[in-house]
Amino acid sequence: MIIKKLNETEELPMELLLLADPSENIVKEYTARGECFVAELEKKIVGIYVLLPTRPETVELVNLAVAEELHGKGIGKQLVMDAVKVAKEKGYKTIEVGTGNSGVGQLALYQKCGFRIVGVDLDFFVRHYPEEIVENGIQCRDMIRLSQDI
Repeated sequence: MIIKKLNETEELPMELLLLADPSENIVKEYTARGECFVAELEKKIVGIYVLLPTRPETVELVNLAVAEELHGKGIGKQLVMDAVKVAKEKGYKTIEVGTGNSGVGQLALYQKCGFRIVGVDLDFFVRHYPEEIVENGIQCRDMIRLSQDI
């Protein structure tokens, strides 16, 4: 597997990005301001993450997605670890991520990769998404904020 920065002339793999964030408008907004990195397996894009500068010396991992048929194969962890490495190489001191309260697997993944829970943005998904999001039988209401010093 190869992880590389998506070239500005390459088309965004919107179907992958929408796995992690159901709002195409929100995805387009932050991908225009951030840097997209893709995982390729046999010349096919199978994963993506987006790094978005937020404050001085701080970057946020705003989207992380892996093709559904490849879940559970360690690709997500490789992408998170690559995001941390790239952020550090770019001189950031902190990397942050936010995920839904219903994303049990995502919460475990980020913590396994060294992130710590630092806060909760109550009703984030209720305020910013018109349609109810349900994952693992749980309504996704709150944004769990995680951070890692790098």
